[in-house]
Amino acid sequence: MLSSTALELYGQLEQRADLPAEAIVKQDVLRLGLGFDEQVFSRAPEYKPKDYFIFSFDMVPLSAMEGTLAQRAPEEIRLSGGPLNLLPTVISVRVNPQSPYRVAWREDGPRLLLEGEDLGAVEFHRKPAFYGARLSSGKVISEIVPVLEWGYLLYITAYRLCQYWGTKEECQFCDINENYRQQRDAGRPYTAVKPIATVLEALEHVAEKDTTAQAYTLTGGSITSSLQGQSEVDFYLRYIEAIEDRFPGRWISKAVVQAFKKEDCQRLKAAGLKIYHPNFEVWDARLFAAICPGKDQHIGRDLWLRRVVEAAEVFGPSCVIPNFVAGVEMSQPHGFTVVDEAIASTRAGLEFFMGHGVVPRFTTWCPEPLSALGGQAPPPLEYYCKLLVAWREVFESHQLPVPPGYGPAGPGRALFSVSAFMDVIRPA
Repeated sequence: MLSSTALELYGQLEQRADLPAEAIVKQDVLRLGLGFDEQVFSRAPEYKPKDYFIFSFDMVPLSAMEGTLAQRAPEEIRLSGGPLNLLPTVISVRVNPQSPYRVAWREDGPRLLLEGEDLGAVEFHRKPAFYGARLSSGKVISEIVPVLEWGYLLYITAYRLCQYWGTKEECQFCDINENYRQQRDAGRPYTAVKPIATVLEALEHVAEKDTTAQAYTLTGGSITSSLQGQSEVDFYLRYIEAIEDRFPGRWISKAVVQAFKKEDCQRLKAAGLKIYHPNFEVWDARLFAAICPGKDQHIGRDLWLRRVVEAAEVFGPSCVIPNFVAGVEMSQPHGFTVVDEAIASTRAGLEFFMGHGVVPRFTTWCPEPLSALGGQAPPPLEYYCKLLVAWREVFESHQLPVPPGYGPAGPGRALFSVSAFMDVIRPA
């Protein structure tokens, strides 16, 4: 007899023949998380464990993880084969020991099981060659410039905290500040502000030993007052200037920051920034105020929208890519309770942005237990399938280009691991 999760999965696979099976399975694993049998960690070839590059992206805190799970869970898995004949599908790992999805060791290696039923072969991302280097500060490169998306993306969290403090300002889905505390409490080397010189030294090793990475993301928490005597735009601008001066055009440059004034966007572009991510998070005006109170108080929804449109005049529409935290619009106590109402709301946001030539991405909401919205169940798989359909319909209706800086698109090719929006793009 099939479990409720399997019934939901196979039901959506049957109803959504217009979506790649890879995208549907990926979204279900992302929304429910992954468990692991301990033996897979010791038997698998040397791989890259989670670097906790900004948020926890886990459904339990580190303190609740048994055995070596907290130290050895992989950053991503690549799933393929099985009864659905899945093409290789890269999926971010959200640790959840209670998940119906579990990675277990079998005679031919690690497999993904759904309530004991085999869904396919699993690979862990092998450690990049540059990961073995130790910096002059004594830090390891993975702490300064970790790699994601199966090696495609270098991720530089210059500032590991956020100045939206407390429940009256923090985005309610976000655990950046709490994750910083739990990482430090666990004894991990977790640098609050990464010195530019250290970042450049790490990138020297990457440039020398790696040919896989094609882009880097510069990001960190919001700076509402100042950090090291600088505003947010000035703080992050220094990193872009330094990286692009030392490695001009070596990687596609991306930054996830707040919605800046047009003149500040012009400064970022002049410094060498190619892709600008002023993440919007949730479309509905009421939910934006409730779920992103700091953004609402310090900048405001209407001004944020206006600045996104103005930024498109600076970077070009295809290079302005705001993010939606998909599913958070169904979080309680404020969110929608009907799937179609949640989809209609987000679709309105997609129409607004794509109507201006701006292509939003989305990441799959992880109800991290240390966040204000933690501990609740994720939206149903039906929601994510309908969102994928809506995103692709709006994207295709406006005849927009594939978002740059995300690598190849389509099932079996997509590398973006925290949602399936790149997996559903059809060949031109």
